[in-house]
Amino acid sequence: MRLLLVEDDNHVAAALSAILARHGFDVVHARNGEEALRAVLPATHPGKPPFGVVLLDLGLPDQDGYQVCGKLRKITSTPVIMVTARADVRSRIHGLNLGADDYVVKPYDIGELLARIHAVARRTAAVEETAPAPADDALRLGTVTVELPTRRVRVDGAAVQLTRKEFDLLALLAQRPGVVFRREQIISEVWRTSWEGTGRTLEVHVASLRAKLGMPALIETVRGVGYRLVTPGD
Repeated sequence: MRLLLVEDDNHVAAALSAILARHGFDVVHARNGEEALRAVLPATHPGKPPFGVVLLDLGLPDQDGYQVCGKLRKITSTPVIMVTARADVRSRIHGLNLGADDYVVKPYDIGELLARIHAVARRTAAVEETAPAPADDALRLGTVTVELPTRRVRVDGAAVQLTRKEFDLLALLAQRPGVVFRREQIISEVWRTSWEGTGRTLEVHVASLRAKLGMPALIETVRGVGYRLVTPGD
């Protein structure tokens, strides 16, 4: 897999690139945001396959990593994993809202980083291999419409922009409204992994969904079990 490493510290980048190379990754190093944006353009690496993952450090010298993430999302669907020292939930939600697929908080264990890279790559491959749903396959829950074929969501007719995993999470819950989904089940079906470290990612995605939809009560937390989508009238 080709991996774009966006890191301004050459020493950190060299050490991490060596580790990733030993695990079979073809690493391209970008030292700032502009280099990263140029690197994802097909014309930059003619004849090379697209990147499987972008590993994006937020502390870049030329522009904020959040800005880079937003720009990347406009020109490529390649999964983006943010690397950040900002551990608060609000910062993570902001990154997910901009289109990041996952995040790793510094200092991180290299095993955790590798697991997250492989997880987002598997999820992307699974989405691409999934056959499209029938054209009229849409879920309607009160003012919320989830269009499965086009992966669009509307609230009161207005489009709501969701990331890939936010949509997958909402679609899973919406297909069986009122049913409680266990955390392990959600992680297995949406993240396609049983890795325990994904649990925190699930919480952040739920919080982000509630905020984007403007309906905090739509997804109910069932303490000690998981989540369910609350149907109108419940």
